[in-house]
Amino acid sequence: MKKLVALLMTAVMTFSLCACGGGSEDTYTVGICQLVQHEALDAATEGFKEALTEEFGDKVSFDEQNAQGDSNTCATIVNGFVSSNVDLMLANATPALQAAAAGTDTIPILGTSITEYGVALELDDFNGTVGRNISGTSDLAPLEEQAAMLKELFPDAKNVGLLYCSAEANSQYQVDTVKASLEGLGYTCEVFPFADSNDLAAVTTSASEASDVIYVPTDNTVAANAEIINNICLPAKVPVIAGEEGICSGCGVATLSISYHDLGVATGKMAAKILKGESKIEEMPIEYAPQFTKKYNKTNCEALGVEIPDGYEEIVMD
Repeated sequence: MKKLVALLMTAVMTFSLCACGGGSEDTYTVGICQLVQHEALDAATEGFKEALTEEFGDKVSFDEQNAQGDSNTCATIVNGFVSSNVDLMLANATPALQAAAAGTDTIPILGTSITEYGVALELDDFNGTVGRNISGTSDLAPLEEQAAMLKELFPDAKNVGLLYCSAEANSQYQVDTVKASLEGLGYTCEVFPFADSNDLAAVTTSASEASDVIYVPTDNTVAANAEIINNICLPAKVPVIAGEEGICSGCGVATLSISYHDLGVATGKMAAKILKGESKIEEMPIEYAPQFTKKYNKTNCEALGVEIPDGYEEIVMD
C-alpha cells in the first residue's frame, strides 16, 4: 500500500509539473482577413506576420485569407474565424475591420491600414481608444501636408479633381479633409466618386477632362486598379498626387507616404502583447505611423515634365 501511495504521489507531482510548464508551450492561431491584394496591404500583412513569428516562432500559425475586394466575403471569412475560435484576428483595411467588429465582441481584433477608426466604426465619441475588443494601427497621413505638397508641385493649377471609391468610408473622410485644405489654398475642387472598379475608367476619364491635377487618397479600390488610372491620366497629361506609395508607383507623380511594412510590424507587436497577456486590448490606444516621406515616381514625372524639388525620394520600382 505504501508503494502504491508513493507511486500515485509521484504521478501527481509529475502531472503537476507538466501542467505548470505548459504555459510556455502555448500555441496561437491568428486569423488574417485582408480586403484585397495590393502592395500596401500585402506589406502590412507581411510585417504583422514577421513580428509575431519573431516573438513566438512556430508556436504561432496564421489562417490568412483574402476577400478579393468583396466586403461580403470579409464577413464570411470572419464568421469562419469565429467558428474556429482563433486567438486573435487581424483585419487589414476598413471593410475587413467592419466585418470583424460585426462578427465578434469577444475575440481580440487588431486593425491595420485603417485611416480613421472613429469613421470606420461609426464612433461619435472616439478619443483614440475604441474601448472594446478592437485596437490597431492607422495609416492616416497628414492630409493638410499632402495638400501643401500639391501646392508645392503645382502652384499654377486651378482645378483639382478628387477621385475615390464612394464605398470606402475612410476615402470619403480623406477627400473631405483634403478638399477643405485645397480650397483654403485657392484651388477649385470637384469630387469624382466611383462605386466600384466597374465604373472607375469612366469616372477617371471625366476627372481627367475637368482637372489640372487629380488627387487620390489611400483607397483600396484605386490601389488595386492603379493601372486603369495611369492609362487614362498619363496620355491626358494630367498628373496624379497619391495618398500612398503603392498607388503613386502605379499612377502618380508624388506622395507623402508611410511604410506599410513598418505599420504591420507595429500591429504585430501589439498582437504579441495581447496574446502574452501583457496588455488588455480594450485599453490599447490606436497607434499611428511615426514617419512620413515625400516620394516621387520618376517615370511619370519625366513623362509629364514635372520637376521635383529637393527633399523627395525616388520610388524604387519592382
